Amino acid sequence: MGATDWLKTRVQAWVDRQIDPAFRAKIKALPTRQNEYGYDPFGFNRDDAKTAVLIARFFHTFYFRVESHGVERVPPGRVLLVSNHSGQLPFDGIGIGGAMLFDRDPPRVIRAMVEKYVQTLPFASYLFARWGQITGTPENCKRLLEDDEAILVFPEGARGIAKPFTQRYQLQEFGLGFMRLALETHTPIVPIAVIGAEEQIPAVNLKSLARLLGAPAIPLSMAPPFLPLPYPVKYRIYFGEPLEFTGDPDDEDEVLEEKVKRVRNEIQSMIRFGLKERRHIFW
Repeated sequence: MGATDWLKTRVQAWVDRQIDPAFRAKIKALPTRQNEYGYDPFGFNRDDAKTAVLIARFFHTFYFRVESHGVERVPPGRVLLVSNHSGQLPFDGIGIGGAMLFDRDPPRVIRAMVEKYVQTLPFASYLFARWGQITGTPENCKRLLEDDEAILVFPEGARGIAKPFTQRYQLQEFGLGFMRLALETHTPIVPIAVIGAEEQIPAVNLKSLARLLGAPAIPLSMAPPFLPLPYPVKYRIYFGEPLEFTGDPDDEDEVLEEKVKRVRNEIQSMIRFGLKERRHIFW
């Protein structure tokens, strides 16, 4: 055994010891389309994903102390999880993934659509693939939905995470791509509202530097230590009732916009409700 394989084996053994045996058994029982080498067509590996589970548990249980509502509404089989996006860095995706793993019975692994820019970062493309996250192209998403996966989509894209702090909890324009996919693959949509992420990194975005680097956003925190590190705010995540849509995925944008508006309004309504219920950003 080479040094790299020995180190990987030792790390996996340590990770296994940190995960509750009962939950580890649930993860092992999750359906997956892995080949004889342990990888699915997109590079997902169950053993490597244990590290992601450990990271998600830390943020879910100890850091953001996620409080999820209605996660049992997420149906089995193919589903699009459509959420608001905020907070400069995508910790909201970790929060939703943690809710699906730790608060739902049985747990589900979500596949998040990540920005193409992530694939240019050292080690990031490798790790994201091993942990089940893929580049957000319609082709990739369609293949996963046809395999009855749960896909997490942020229709606001970079507009959501890069908006100024003064516009927190104001939804930005939604793209139409997720609705075309839902119609084409006959997939239900579960709207999600994340409360808390907007306050995790009060920051300004260095737009010129972001354009120079080809990044969707480069946040600069407005408070010491002036780094894009999240505050330990409390997350409250609301899962709405599944929405079913019918129609032609090749319809004109104007037709699809009416359907997308229904999803957007549902999320905005849940955001208002969550903000009304919240008493403090930290507890």
